[in-house]
Amino acid sequence: MISTRALELAQTLVRMDTVSRHSNLTLIHFVRDELLRLGVKSRITYSADKTKANLFATLGEGKPAGVILSGHTDTVPWDGQAWSLDPLSATVQDGRLYGRGSADMKAFIGLALAQAQAYLDSPAPFAVHLALSYDEEVGCLGVKELIADLRDAGIRPLACIVGEPTLMVPAIAHKGVYRYKCCVRGKEAHSSLTPRSVNAIEMAARLVGKLRDMAEGFEQNEPRYDGFDVPYSTASVGQFHGGIADNVVPRDAEFRYEFRNLPTADAAVMQAEVLAHARALEPRMQQVAPEAGFRFEPICEVPAFLGSADDAVTRLAQRLAGEQGTTLVAFGTEAGLFKQAGIPTVVCGPGSIEQAHQPDEYVSLEQLGRCEAFLQGLAGVASVADLA
Repeated sequence: MISTRALELAQTLVRMDTVSRHSNLTLIHFVRDELLRLGVKSRITYSADKTKANLFATLGEGKPAGVILSGHTDTVPWDGQAWSLDPLSATVQDGRLYGRGSADMKAFIGLALAQAQAYLDSPAPFAVHLALSYDEEVGCLGVKELIADLRDAGIRPLACIVGEPTLMVPAIAHKGVYRYKCCVRGKEAHSSLTPRSVNAIEMAARLVGKLRDMAEGFEQNEPRYDGFDVPYSTASVGQFHGGIADNVVPRDAEFRYEFRNLPTADAAVMQAEVLAHARALEPRMQQVAPEAGFRFEPICEVPAFLGSADDAVTRLAQRLAGEQGTTLVAFGTEAGLFKQAGIPTVVCGPGSIEQAHQPDEYVSLEQLGRCEAFLQGLAGVASVADLA
């Protein structure tokens, strides 16, 4: 069973509105102040406009090594969803904690914070670092600043546990998520004079068709990676906008698309193929209008994650969770960025991704109890060899 203190902290965090379009500073300042009461200072790194922040704190300052407990503080919105409860109520009923962010992933943060004193008192030969980030849900933006700050400060943790919801089964891989916006500039004209125009929608559609061809190619030809729900890379278009009237050849069009690449596939190669196709279309467009063409903007670039069942941090997570196996997850996390930074990483946290982002999001108290036992066990690890 979960302790009263841990549940109360999880509820407190769920009740804070940290939807990505809003500030997360209320949560960050709350955690900062809770740690200050224990004599622990936090490193705060702010977004460019100072409305959001990351927090990094070390429990066990002076120890020669450390393991990160990582969580993101932002949530997705609930606009238009049919909730039967207040999304910020943090209601506990029927053995579940309900609320936006309960599964994804404030409960994990609350449980980790509840163990702060235990980590300070622990005889373990390593420190525990709390790493809380902003804007994970819109592209893992904050954690990139956090990792850069650690690098600049010379902080080199030995391992990282990302507490995303995996039902407490250690996850050792996930796909990457790369999203882009494509803006197409053509030349407008009356629809009776189409040879004098460049139809931005039609040119955009040719590139959309290319993306569809690529998606079919992944499905038909890419080597499978067993364990994923969809065992190959995918490509899809999520939004398309253009045109102002039926009888006006559209000058502008815009669409957004994404790749979800296997850990064994290179999203940069995929995007390069799209760019090459666009550049091949531009000469004929520019014969009519020299200013015509394609412009691309990255929206989200979250690298795939590939750990290993043989990594020490994976074996440690298995032991603490009481699990013999590992899993793969379909959703993206910050794990790939920590791994890119040279930090061995595993994803393991309470609850299921099936509840995340859904109306009446919840995490079971049983899962929270398992997670608290996991986190308590971390304080009892006797050897740094368990992390190296």
